[in-house]
Order: sequence, then C-alpha cells, then structure tokens
Amino acid sequence: MRATPAPAVTHRPDERFDEFLLAAAATLPDQPAVVEYADGAQRVTTFRRLREAAERYAAELDRFGLRIGDRVMVVSDTSAESVALVLACSSRGLPFVPVSPETPAERRETIERLAEPALCLSADGAPGAAVGHGRFGGGRIEVPRPPVRRKRLRRAVTPTDTAYIIFTSGTTGRPKGVVMSHRSVVAFYRGMLAEEFVSVGDRVASTSPLQFDFSLLDIGMALGGGAAVAPVPRALLRWPTRFLKVLRVTRATHVNGVPSIWRQSLRHIPGELADLPDLRGVLFCGEEFPLGELRHLQRLRPGIRLINCYGATESMAASFAEVPDPLPDDVTHLSIGAGHQGTDILLLDAEGAPVGREGVVGEMYLRSPALMTGYWGDAEATDAVLVTDPLEPRSGQRVLRTGDLAYRDAAGTLRFCGRRDSQVQIRGNRVEPAEVQRRLLAHPDVGEAAVVVYEGPDGDAELSAFVVLSDDAAGTAESDLRAFCLRSMPAYMAPGVVRIVDSLPVNQHGKTDHRRLRDRLLTDAA
Repeated sequence: MRATPAPAVTHRPDERFDEFLLAAAATLPDQPAVVEYADGAQRVTTFRRLREAAERYAAELDRFGLRIGDRVMVVSDTSAESVALVLACSSRGLPFVPVSPETPAERRETIERLAEPALCLSADGAPGAAVGHGRFGGGRIEVPRPPVRRKRLRRAVTPTDTAYIIFTSGTTGRPKGVVMSHRSVVAFYRGMLAEEFVSVGDRVASTSPLQFDFSLLDIGMALGGGAAVAPVPRALLRWPTRFLKVLRVTRATHVNGVPSIWRQSLRHIPGELADLPDLRGVLFCGEEFPLGELRHLQRLRPGIRLINCYGATESMAASFAEVPDPLPDDVTHLSIGAGHQGTDILLLDAEGAPVGREGVVGEMYLRSPALMTGYWGDAEATDAVLVTDPLEPRSGQRVLRTGDLAYRDAAGTLRFCGRRDSQVQIRGNRVEPAEVQRRLLAHPDVGEAAVVVYEGPDGDAELSAFVVLSDDAAGTAESDLRAFCLRSMPAYMAPGVVRIVDSLPVNQHGKTDHRRLRDRLLTDAA
C-alpha cells in the first residue's frame, strides 16, 4: 500500500515570525520540529510540544508587564528551549536579541548597553543579581529582580514591528545592531521556501550559533516547511568524528554551515562521510568553498545537492545557487545565483550607472521586501546602506547598498568578486578590521596599530596585527595584546598573530602600507 503523503504546511498572509514557524503545528503536530543530540542519542521535540513550550514561555513573559517593543536578550545556544523562548517573545511583540554563551563578557556588556533589554535571560548559570537578569528552562523564567511594570501603550503586534536585533561587527568600534521586522523575516522565509530545499520530514543540521542570522535561516527553512532543525553542539563541531556522529544520530538530511566545517572530514575520514545514511543536501555560506574540496565532496556523495548561499545579515540572505553536479573542470568561481524569489539585484558601476554588459564588475544593490529596518540607534549608518532607489529616486523606495562586487555571466547569474570596503569574512563571520584595530589602540601601551588579512596555511582568511608600543610602555608582550582583544571580542575577530614592531611602513600618501605588511607575513612564513 502506498503511504499517504504528509499534508502541506499552510501559511497565511502577514504572519508574524512565530506564526510562520509554528504553522506546521496545525497540520503536522506530531512531526519532529527540533532534534537535539544528547549523550549519543537524539531528543525529539514535536511541533505540538514546541507550540506548547512557546505558550508556556509567553505566559511567563506576561508576568513582567512588558510593552510591545521591549527587548529580551537571550543568551543561549540553539535548542528546543531557546527556540520556544524566541517564539514566545515574538508572539508578545518583544524583539529578541540573541547572544552566544561564548561571547566575551565585555562584548556582551556592550551589546546589553546598546540594546537596553528589559530582560536578559540565560539558559545556563545563576539567574543574576541585576534588574531584569534571569534564566530560563523547562518552560519557566526566573528573574530575582524583575523590571518595573509599565503602562501598556500599544494594543496589538503588527507585521511591521521588530522581530529581532542581531549585533554584528561594525566599523565604528562598536557592534552594529541589525533590526529586522516580522514582515521582512517572513518575506525572506517565503522566498527561501520557494527554492524547495527541504520538505516535510527532513532534518536540517544547523552549525551556526543562535546569535548569527544563518541559525535563524536554518530554523525558518526547517520549521517553515514542516521539517526539523537539528542543532549541532558547538563543542563537537571542530571534531570531525564527533561532528559526523551528530549527523548520523540526528539523521540529518541537510547541513548548513561555512565550508570549513567539512575540511577535516574530507581530509581524514572521507569514508565515514561517504557512509552517512541520510545526507542529501549541503548549503554553505560566509566564504568560498575551495573547489577541490567541493569536487571531493561530490565524488564521495554522488547526487548530493549543493547550494551556494549569498547574502548579509541586513537581508538574512539574498540569493541561492545550485552547484552543477559534477562541477566542470574549467569553473574557477561559483555562481551566487540571481536573487531568490521576490528580490532583484542591480549592478551599478563606480559612477552610479547601471551595468548591463556581461563580465563587467559592479556593486550589488538589493531590492527586496526582506530588508532590515535599519541599524539600532544609528541613523547615519542606516542611511549609508539603505539608499534611495537609484533608478527612480522620486519613489521614496529604499534599496540595500551591499558593498559587494559582482559581474553577470553568460547565463545572467552573478559571480561574486569581493568587497568594496575592507570588511572580510573570517571562518564565515563578517569582521571589520577597523574594529579590531580600535580595540588594540584602546590598550594603554599601544601607540599605533594596523590589522591585515592574509591567507593562512589552510587557505582560509586570517587576521594579523602589527603594533607599535608607546614610548613609556614596559613589559607588554604580544600574547598580552591578543589576550586583551579576546576579553571583548570572539576568537574569530581577534588577530591570530600580534607582532610588536618599531614602526609601521607608509605609502606615498603617508598612509599605512598594508601591502608591505602582508608581504612581510608571507616572507616570514617562507
């Protein structure tokens, strides 16, 4: 007898973030929604249980008398509990601010100071003594010193309200808060689901921390389509045998993450990777997938669907491109596609004129309903990237100036060419070298500093810093300066090497000559 196909997930117009992600609970209540790896086994939370957990957390939030728009900082890895909590926040119009437990204390304090959350809730540890600080788990929220209840000013949550704020690296020396509305996030989810990456019953292994937008992409791709999200524990991700065990135990059908998560498995245990029973699709983002490794993966997993994802936190993502199978020998750069459904990407040259010819490089401008509202508390930075429509400035429409360069190939798809500014990708994470430089200059013994990007031994982008100490500095070691960086920023942002030098080279314009510094790194490595 042929099995009855699972009913489709039905979405209605103008859903909130939480409504979109829990829509499957109406038709697929007993399907897995979150599959967690725990002590060598899987722990499954169904859509019904996830909805019930979200409702319990929503009732808990109601006890604090918060206003629509009050922020809730969530310090947690991705789990069934944290997903339920952010869904509860969304249902009450409380933007959530996700922060990784691995975030250094100083940076976490900076984010808290900028976001001014009414509640700061952690999954682990003591509830905290400060006002509004607490912990969550088991459907309960414990806050020893709750915030003062305030009179409610709003009647209802609308799709244009803020769903979440994600803080990323910024050029000003402080994190930038990307504000996304319910409508923008759901518009992106709808465009992504039109690509038909997953279907009911699939399981999407998520390798990004909750504080990164691609974890929310994974959650939306899975739950929005009636599939399950399977968070990979952060501590196991860098161990190839353990990583593959998580995929095997959770029966992951798809994996999303930066290309480097596959490197050790491809090099050391390719047989185990080839033998995974359920893996059918890999999505990658944040950095280029070395073509040799990509071809190796295709040979190990014939027929696997490989998707190159392109985009930024300001739109979650903008385009998806399927990698040809097999990848032709003459390919040197992968396509990033032409924009997902509902978007349009325009190329402009240095003079602001549209680029129409094949092979001509231009800057990408994104037209989409899935754009951020702006940067939290930073109108100047917002106006620099959400710009007036260059084709019809009288319309008042805003488009996203991405800062990314690309050209169109013969098929009309885009090929990424790098950044207009200095922003770089380090292990899939966006980093502003200027922010790292400002941190070094904040050290009392540092007089000058320069941060350069170079290619490490594995072919990945790495950061290195050159520092000139002030005249009265004494006893400061290079390791001390790196530790100083790690106190306020995650490891991927801190320079892997810090070198103390007598002076920084300058070019003919009197500016620091980063090329000569990079050449020095290569010479020393040789």
